[in-house]
Amino acid sequence: MGGSIKVIAVALRISASAGADGPVVVLSGEADPTTTEMLREMLATQLGARARLVTVDASELSFLDSASLRVLVLVARALHARHGTLVLACPQPVVARLLQITGADRLLDVQESAGLAGSVNDGPTGRTDPAWADPDGYDPSC
Repeated sequence: MGGSIKVIAVALRISASAGADGPVVVLSGEADPTTTEMLREMLATQLGARARLVTVDASELSFLDSASLRVLVLVARALHARHGTLVLACPQPVVARLLQITGADRLLDVQESAGLAGSVNDGPTGRTDPAWADPDGYDPSC
Protein backbone atom coordinates (compact mmCIF):
# COMPACT_ATOMS: atom_id res chain seq x y z
CA MET A 1 0.00 0.00 0.00
CA GLY A 2 2.91 2.35 0.47
CA GLY A 3 3.46 2.92 -3.26
CA SER A 4 5.04 6.09 -4.45
CA ILE A 5 3.85 8.40 -7.17
CA LYS A 6 6.39 9.23 -9.82
CA VAL A 7 6.13 12.77 -11.12
CA ILE A 8 7.77 13.61 -14.42
CA ALA A 9 8.29 17.28 -15.07
CA VAL A 10 7.78 18.25 -18.67
CA ALA A 11 10.82 20.22 -19.66
CA LEU A 12 9.33 21.48 -22.94
CA ARG A 13 6.36 23.71 -23.49
CA ILE A 14 4.82 23.74 -26.96
CA SER A 15 2.08 25.96 -28.30
CA ALA A 16 0.79 26.61 -31.79
CA SER A 17 -1.11 29.49 -33.27
CA ALA A 18 -2.16 30.59 -36.71
CA GLY A 19 0.29 32.95 -38.32
CA ALA A 20 -0.39 35.12 -41.37
CA ASP A 21 1.15 32.54 -43.73
CA GLY A 22 1.00 29.34 -41.72
CA PRO A 23 1.18 27.96 -38.22
CA VAL A 24 3.70 29.20 -35.67
CA VAL A 25 4.88 26.59 -33.19
CA VAL A 26 6.55 28.07 -30.13
CA LEU A 27 9.02 25.91 -28.20
CA SER A 28 10.27 26.89 -24.77
CA GLY A 29 12.38 24.96 -22.32
CA GLU A 30 14.32 21.82 -23.14
CA ALA A 31 13.60 19.35 -25.94
CA ASP A 32 14.95 16.06 -24.65
CA PRO A 33 14.13 12.34 -24.98
CA THR A 34 11.10 12.70 -22.71
CA THR A 35 9.52 15.35 -24.97
CA THR A 36 10.32 14.06 -28.46
CA GLU A 37 6.93 12.41 -28.95
CA MET A 38 5.10 15.55 -27.86
CA LEU A 39 7.10 17.58 -30.40
CA ARG A 40 6.48 15.02 -33.13
CA GLU A 41 2.74 15.01 -32.47
CA MET A 42 2.47 18.81 -32.56
CA LEU A 43 4.38 19.07 -35.84
CA ALA A 44 2.46 16.13 -37.33
CA THR A 45 -0.74 18.04 -36.60
CA GLN A 46 0.60 20.98 -38.61
CA LEU A 47 1.53 18.65 -41.47
CA GLY A 48 -1.91 17.04 -41.30
CA ALA A 49 -3.48 20.46 -41.75
CA ARG A 50 -1.61 20.68 -45.08
CA ALA A 51 0.43 23.69 -44.01
CA ARG A 52 3.16 24.63 -46.48
CA LEU A 53 4.98 27.04 -44.20
CA VAL A 54 5.56 26.12 -40.57
CA THR A 55 7.53 28.50 -38.39
CA VAL A 56 9.10 27.06 -35.25
CA ASP A 57 9.96 29.84 -32.82
CA ALA A 58 12.99 28.55 -30.91
CA SER A 59 13.79 31.79 -29.09
CA GLU A 60 12.96 30.22 -25.70
CA LEU A 61 14.36 26.77 -26.50
CA SER A 62 17.40 26.28 -24.28
CA PHE A 63 18.28 22.68 -25.27
CA LEU A 64 17.67 20.47 -28.29
CA ASP A 65 18.64 16.80 -28.25
CA SER A 66 19.41 14.70 -31.32
CA ALA A 67 16.03 12.91 -31.33
CA SER A 68 14.17 16.23 -31.36
CA LEU A 69 16.50 17.56 -34.03
CA ARG A 70 15.67 14.49 -36.12
CA VAL A 71 11.95 15.29 -35.77
CA LEU A 72 12.57 18.82 -37.08
CA VAL A 73 14.62 17.52 -40.03
CA LEU A 74 11.99 14.92 -40.94
CA VAL A 75 9.22 17.53 -40.85
CA ALA A 76 11.33 19.88 -42.96
CA ARG A 77 11.82 17.10 -45.52
CA ALA A 78 8.09 16.33 -45.58
CA LEU A 79 7.30 20.01 -46.15
CA HIS A 80 9.99 20.29 -48.83
CA ALA A 81 8.41 17.33 -50.66
CA ARG A 82 5.25 19.39 -51.07
CA HIS A 83 7.15 22.59 -51.90
CA GLY A 84 6.87 23.91 -48.39
CA THR A 85 9.27 25.14 -45.74
CA LEU A 86 9.96 24.67 -42.06
CA VAL A 87 11.58 27.79 -40.63
CA LEU A 88 13.46 27.48 -37.35
CA ALA A 89 13.39 31.03 -36.05
CA CYS A 90 15.51 32.70 -33.40
CA PRO A 91 17.48 29.74 -32.03
CA GLN A 92 19.47 30.48 -28.90
CA PRO A 93 23.26 30.26 -29.33
CA VAL A 94 23.54 26.74 -27.83
CA VAL A 95 20.86 25.44 -30.23
CA ALA A 96 22.37 27.32 -33.19
CA ARG A 97 25.75 25.76 -32.38
CA LEU A 98 24.23 22.25 -32.35
CA LEU A 99 22.66 22.92 -35.75
CA GLN A 100 26.03 24.08 -37.09
CA ILE A 101 28.03 21.16 -35.64
CA THR A 102 25.59 18.55 -36.98
CA GLY A 103 25.12 20.23 -40.36
CA ALA A 104 21.39 20.54 -39.69
CA ASP A 105 21.67 24.27 -40.42
CA ARG A 106 22.03 23.23 -44.08
CA LEU A 107 18.89 21.06 -43.90
CA LEU A 108 16.67 23.52 -42.05
CA ASP A 109 15.79 27.10 -42.94
CA VAL A 110 17.31 28.75 -39.85
CA GLN A 111 16.42 32.43 -39.47
CA GLU A 112 17.73 34.85 -36.88
CA SER A 113 14.38 36.64 -36.84
CA ALA A 114 10.95 35.04 -36.85
CA GLY A 115 9.77 37.90 -39.06
CA LEU A 116 11.95 36.58 -41.89
CA ALA A 117 9.79 33.51 -42.33
CA GLY A 118 7.58 35.16 -44.94
CA SER A 119 5.11 33.38 -47.13
CA VAL A 120 5.59 30.36 -49.33
CA ASN A 121 5.65 32.70 -52.33
CA ASP A 122 8.37 34.86 -50.77
CA GLY A 123 10.89 32.02 -50.74
CA PRO A 124 13.43 31.51 -47.96
CA THR A 125 14.39 35.17 -47.73
CA GLY A 126 11.01 36.02 -46.26
CA ARG A 127 9.14 39.25 -45.74
CA THR A 128 10.16 42.57 -47.16
CA ASP A 129 7.90 44.66 -44.92
CA PRO A 130 9.57 45.14 -41.51
CA ALA A 131 6.36 46.64 -40.12
CA TRP A 132 4.51 43.32 -40.54
CA ALA A 133 2.43 42.39 -37.54
CA ASP A 134 0.49 39.19 -37.12
CA PRO A 135 -3.20 39.79 -36.34
CA ASP A 136 -3.03 36.94 -33.79
CA GLY A 137 -0.47 38.87 -31.77
CA TYR A 138 2.60 36.78 -32.59
CA ASP A 139 5.68 38.98 -32.16
CA PRO A 140 8.14 38.17 -34.97
CA SER A 141 11.14 39.68 -33.23
CA CYS A 142 13.56 37.50 -31.31
